[in-house]
This record gives sequence, C-alpha cells and structure tokens, in this order.
Amino acid sequence: MDDADALGPPAKMRERRGELTPMLSQYLDLCERYPDSLVLFQVGDFYETFCEAAEVTARLLEITLTKREDSTGRYPMAGIPVDSAESYIETLLDAGYRVAVADQVQEPSETTGVVDRAVTRIVTPGTLTEDAFLDDDNVFVAALADGDDHGAERGLAVLDVSTGDFYATGGEAGAVADEIQRFAPAEAVIAPGLSADAFDGGTMVTPFRPDAFDPERAGGKVADYFGDPDTVLGSTAEVRACGALLAYAEYTRAGEADRLDYLNHLTRYDPREYLLLDATALRSLELFERRALGGEASATLFDTVNETASALGARRLTDWLRRPLLDEGEIAARHDAVGELVSDVVTRESLHDDLRDVYDVERLVSRVSRGRANARDLRSLKSTLDVVPRLREALSDADSDRLRDLRERLDPCEDVRARIGSALVAEPPIELTEGGLIDEGYDADLDDLRATEREGKAWIDDLEADERERTGIDSLKVGVNQVHGYYIEVTNPNLDAVPDDYQRRQTLKNSERFVTPELKEREEEIVTAEERADDLEYALFTDLRDEVAAETERIQAVADALAALDALQSLATVAAERDYTRPELGADGFHIEGGRHPVVERTQPNFVPNPTDLDRGTVAVITGPNMAGKSTYMRQVALIQVLVQAGSFVPAEAASLPVVDRVFTRVGASDDIAGGRSTFMVEMTELATILRAASEESLVLLDEVGRGTSTTDGLALARATVEHVHDVVGATTLFATHHHELTATADRLDRARNLHFAADGTGEAVDFTHRLREGPAGASYGVEVARSAGVPDPVVSRAHELLDREGAAATPDEPAVAANGGVDEAVFDRLRRTDIANTTPLEALDLLAELKAATDE
Repeated sequence: MDDADALGPPAKMRERRGELTPMLSQYLDLCERYPDSLVLFQVGDFYETFCEAAEVTARLLEITLTKREDSTGRYPMAGIPVDSAESYIETLLDAGYRVAVADQVQEPSETTGVVDRAVTRIVTPGTLTEDAFLDDDNVFVAALADGDDHGAERGLAVLDVSTGDFYATGGEAGAVADEIQRFAPAEAVIAPGLSADAFDGGTMVTPFRPDAFDPERAGGKVADYFGDPDTVLGSTAEVRACGALLAYAEYTRAGEADRLDYLNHLTRYDPREYLLLDATALRSLELFERRALGGEASATLFDTVNETASALGARRLTDWLRRPLLDEGEIAARHDAVGELVSDVVTRESLHDDLRDVYDVERLVSRVSRGRANARDLRSLKSTLDVVPRLREALSDADSDRLRDLRERLDPCEDVRARIGSALVAEPPIELTEGGLIDEGYDADLDDLRATEREGKAWIDDLEADERERTGIDSLKVGVNQVHGYYIEVTNPNLDAVPDDYQRRQTLKNSERFVTPELKEREEEIVTAEERADDLEYALFTDLRDEVAAETERIQAVADALAALDALQSLATVAAERDYTRPELGADGFHIEGGRHPVVERTQPNFVPNPTDLDRGTVAVITGPNMAGKSTYMRQVALIQVLVQAGSFVPAEAASLPVVDRVFTRVGASDDIAGGRSTFMVEMTELATILRAASEESLVLLDEVGRGTSTTDGLALARATVEHVHDVVGATTLFATHHHELTATADRLDRARNLHFAADGTGEAVDFTHRLREGPAGASYGVEVARSAGVPDPVVSRAHELLDREGAAATPDEPAVAANGGVDEAVFDRLRRTDIANTTPLEALDLLAELKAATDE
C-alpha cells in the first residue's frame, strides 16, 4: 500500500457511511475535514487510527495492529497512549506526515451518546511549537508565490511559529531560490502553478487552499496583522506569500483562537542587503553542517564560534552567519562591541554567566500569547526578567554604541516581574487544574477558601484520636478515597462498640466504613472549598497569563536585545580565547597576515598559518600536490570573509579586507545520482551559475575545474574559465588546479598571479609544508602521495617509469612535438591567429585540412 493512502477518509468507511457507529462516523468526518493529515482520534486513554492509517501507523511506530469489529465489518486499528503521544508523533513527522490530533472535548459523564471530539492542533514539520519537538534552532515554514502577471517575480515569506520570527523578501526566481536555501525551511506552501523545485528534499511541500494566495484575501490577512500591505511589503508576490503563510499558520492551530497575537513584527528585506551565500557555498564551506565523513561531529563554522549561553543567542548567531552584512557601518558597530568585550574580561564573563540564566523567552512568550503557557513557563519568564537588571549594571560603563543601545533596550519589565512574583508560588506544578499555583496573600477570597480547607482537614486529622477515645476502639481509622470520600473504618470484632450516630457507608470483607453527620458536613465544606479554590486559582492564573500576554511586544523587544547581546559576547569570547584579531574594513584587496582556518585549527594543533595578499579582481592560480592544503586555504579565506561581515574578529595576526557582495564556491566533487547528474555535470552547473552571477565585488573559489572529463577537455575548460573570470567577470578568484599548464596562462594575464603550496620531495618520500609561496609548483607529487596512501609498490614503480618516459619526450614547460623542419612552429602560429569563436564549421574543416597538409609535408 502507498503510504499516501493513509491520508484522507478511509475508503471502506466511506462505502458504508450510513451504517457506521456514531464514533466511527465521527472519525470519518474528521478525516474528510483534514484530508492532508493523519488523524489521531482520542478514545479514552489512547489515540487511535483506523483502516489504511492504522496499517501505516503500526508499521512506522512498531506497535500492534488490532481489529475493531462492529455490524459494518472489521477495521484495522492501531493506537498510542495519550500520555506518551509526543514521541510517536515525532516519528510520524520524521516519516513525512502531518498529524491532526483529535481530542475528546467533552467528558463522558456529560453525555449519554458519543463523546464530542475535535481537532485541537495540527502538527506539521514547519509549525512545531511543542518543546518535545524543538531544539535551539529556528524551525521555518515558508510560502512561495508569484505576482499578478505570473512572470518571473517571486515572493517568499518565512515564519518560525514557535518564536514569531517572520521574514519576507522578493525578486527574480533565482535570487529567491537562494534565499530559500539560506533559510532551509522544514515545510512550505506554494501558490498554484508554481514548481516546488526551489525546495530541496529536506522541505515538505504541503498542499493548501488556492484561495489563500488570492491577492485581495492575502492582502486583507496581512493588513489584519501589520497594517497596509503596500507600506510593509514590496510587491504583490510578497503580499500573496505573506497572506497565505499567515492563513496556513492559523489553520494549523485548529482548536486555538485563529489569530497569532504574538506576531508583532514582519521583517521585509532585500537579499542585496546581505552577503549572499547560496546553497552550494553553505554546503562546501560547512557553515552549519559537516559535509565530509568522519572528523568531529561539531566541526562547522557555527560550532566553532558558538559560545552563546542561551537558545536566544544561538539562534541570533546562526542568523548572523546565515546573513552576513554588507553595510560597513553596521559591521563596524558589531566589531566595536566585540572589541570592547574582548578587552573587558570582567564584563564579558559577567555577561556570559548572567545570560546562562536566560530562558528561551521568544518561545515562552509565544506560548503565553497562545494560551498554552503553564505556571512554570511564567516563573521562567520572571526568572529571565530578573537577570535584566544585572545585565544593565554590567553594561553601565559601556563605550560602544551597540552595547549602549542594547542596555537601553533591556527593559526590566518590573511591573510584569512583580505581578508574576506576587501571584505564583516559587515552584508551581505543571498541571493548571490541580491547585497549588497561586501564592498566599495574592487573593483574599482564595485565602479564605484555603483556610476553610485547612481547618476542615485539621479537624479530620484530629478526628481519629477523638473517636478512638470516644468509642474505646483502638483500631479505629479515619481515611479517604476518591469514590466514597472520608470515612471511619471499624473492624468486624468491634462493630458492637459503634455509636448510634455512625451511618454505614461501605461494607468490606473484614470491616465496615461509616460516616457521621458532622463528618459529612466537614467533608462537604472541604470538597466545596477545594473545588472552588481550584477553580478560582485557575481563573486567577489565566487572568495573569492574559495580563502577561498583553505585554508580548515589550517582552519580545527584551528577547531581541538579549539575543544580540549573547551573540556579541559569544564572538568576543571566541576572539579572546583563540587569539582572533579585529579586521580593518574598506581595503582595496584581501590582505591577511598569518591567516588560519577557524575550524581546522581546532582539530589540528600544528596548523600552519598562511598569508593572503591579493588586490581586488586578482585571479590567483594555485598549484601544488594533493594534501598540500589548497582547498583548506581557499575555504580559510572565504570563512574569514564571512566572519568579518558577520561582525566577528578573525583568526589571523592582522587582516585588512573589503566588503564583498557574494561568496561563490566550486570546491570538492559530488554526484546528484537521484537527479541523474554526474559529478562533472554538477561541477559544470555550479560553474555556470558562478560565471553568470559573480560580479567585481564577489569572492570566487574554484577548485579543480574540469577534473571530471578528459585531460584535454579539462585543461581547455580550466583555461577558458580563468580567462573569462579575468577578462569578463572581474571577481577576486582563488583557482586551485592540477593543470600546471595554467600557470603559463596566469603569467600572460595582467591581474593573475601564480601561487603554490610547497612540498619537499626526498627520494620516495614527500614532506608537505602546507606553506603558500609565490610562483607555480614544481611538481604534483601524485605518485608519492599514492605511495603514502598504500598503493602497491608495482603500481607506484610503473607510474614512475611512465613519468620518466614522458619526461624524456617533453620538458615541463612545452608540449612534446616532433621536430620537422620548423613546420610545428608554423602550425602553432596558425592556431594562435585563429579566432575560434567566430569560425564557422566549414571554415574549421578547411583549417583542419590546411594543418593536416602542413604536417604531412
């Protein structure tokens, strides 16, 4: 059975709709209302699935598949416990399902028929809000739409439902596709007629109502939240995307109020405001995920510079690395703040220690606003706000504009703190309906009810001793149970001593249980006081939660400041502990002294630093043997540039760098087997993107262009690429190659330079120095590397023989040609003078015949 069949109404039930029991009819109705989701249907203490859904559920969750039988037939059934449902739901999400949770919304005692059930939440990969499903990272759901004319214009909206982070952008389809890769949404809804190709396999594309993308309807939805869409968004495509995304987020809330009141800010940005890192660059530079097998699991740029103390800070640091800045003033402001914290050890460490006490306020206030926060959530919010005065004190002498601004934005919210502190006990229970939430002295009526309850229970505590003395029955006990309430228990041998005012309540095998009129009266007082107190506590708590929800925007502003402060102290901590230096901005080239790879240096204590000294627009052709460090060096330069524009100090003795608009990478080999593309096709596709999109303001990394085809074709492609980048694109480029013939090309180009990684060959061994030097490499040392890797000696020896034979036929700098009366030089001269780009096929054949005749003479 196709797993997709598990979604939607079960066919067998539809066929016999009129004969179904009321409960199964209710299940069928819910399946029809939520055809894109797997419905978990509460039956007592279990969530059940039926028919096709049960078969898939049982297989995926590894639970027992049973049968439910009634007059209409036998139906497969599988269920999970309500109390432990979250872990099972997570498995279903990982398997690619959306889950609609249908809870019993009516007590069985309230009806003589079927209990009412309703979908209270729809759990999807991109709209998670439950702590059980979340880590510190953002989880985004996206919407993609086009404009009125259905042209190339695209609008993208991205939302983290758990935090309220909401972004919108737009532009040409390719640019928006890059932004999609930047955010890596877990889920997406797309406008009718658009392709889902912009989303990779990690994104679930969810069908949603086409009318949600209607421009008028979408504009109205945006206006409900943020005002006139024409003032907050840049195009119809953006309006359609934002409106549809808001509608989808509301839809997934099901039983909750439709409006997401905590969505107070929509950040509309232009992709050109940030350094663009496309999907290829994010992967090859390993900013957030390791690409290679082996090594440390945390060997990414993010993990290297992540010394944040809170979830807020970790998400903010991720955002800064994902979207480095282009504005020199904003970059310098971050550098100023980092520099101040680097030099002020006491303040930096104080901030870090205090920020460790900060809870995930963004998600806390989201739960408060949605009416899902419990008393512990509010206490956690207060504990976080309690930290704010200490942070403000630590920043009282701050010099940098950014730190002073953050101090001003750290609102202690004293009224909110005081309200929560006076209302809630220090360690409240998780459940909201069992009492014990509200502190003594907060509400006089609640205090009176509790006093009545305490007095009644104290009277009962004394009752056993009093009744033993009155009756003379030493074994008499006073107890309570949930069914019969309070009782006096007397064993059978002592029944003759029972007073006349005892009223029999329950007969047991060896004893009888009784009540007295006074005990019944006290019990009624206690039960009434308990119930009224619990109800009043719950009402007082919800009022408190609503009061806090009304301050959502203030609290979110505090959370924003806390996040930025934590990210800055993290960058400062890394800079101080790992000897990073502040870069100078605005240089006319890339000038780095003693540059280090920020990730590799952590795992290789003997890492060799290398300089970079390139004018803007230079094409650096880098040669040298495998394992000498070419790829590491190129990534090192790119990562330093990313760190600079993210606001970080850099691993170097000194650095003076420009601001670049994009970083492009063509580094490493990879197949796209599922897409039917070879390594070479992937390489050429990435190369084509770079050559079309790079500008003079870009930084380009190209590694072994042409490796996936023949030597002749590869060399031709590599040389043509170097010439095109130099003559047409103008981007600063690091070009690593094994084609040593390219060094001659670099010598002929004005803005090209030859660099190489040195290696010392001694006999059969090779020593890699990992040091960058001017000029071309003298040899590739490929055979020596093969020997060190364990290639059998006969193969290595034969390779040396072949190398010696080729070396006798040609020098390293010129091709091997047969001397033939000077004809060869004439042939080469004729080729050099030929304009291949403007040669027709017929002219090419004539030229080939001419050259053939010349060599036959």
